[in-house]
Amino acid sequence: MQNASLPYIDEHATVIAAGADDVWRGLGDTLDRSFSRPGMALYARLVGSVDRTASGPRPLAEGSTFPGFRVTAAVPGRELVLEGRHHFSSYALIFRLEHIGPGQSRLCAESRAAFPGVAGRCYRALVIGTGGHVVGMRRLLSAIRRRSG
Repeated sequence: MQNASLPYIDEHATVIAAGADDVWRGLGDTLDRSFSRPGMALYARLVGSVDRTASGPRPLAEGSTFPGFRVTAAVPGRELVLEGRHHFSSYALIFRLEHIGPGQSRLCAESRAAFPGVAGRCYRALVIGTGGHVVGMRRLLSAIRRRSG
């Protein structure tokens, strides 16, 4: 999957009172914990996700997986690219990390996705149209911020 070719959905950002190395560890730990819960594995199976289990190197690196996602690029302290695919969507979540001052980092999470066909459009309405995606992204960034500090 080529994430740059997927339609842009949105971007969320947060400033974290921690250095890039601490945020990078917090990002990996939070993603692993959030997406490796039993409910996520069940959801991934129900929607037909390609990746349904946690596997591969830890800390997260290219080839690592957890339900719904595969790490397709990892530049420690700078960028983490997750991609996934299931019956209703192909998607990417791109995390970019930048140092903005002593003990401060900015973490951006860009979402991209395609929702083909009628079923895809319905799924998009449920996930994006209801605001559920925004709530989920805000919670995820808050958890990363807490775990990084």
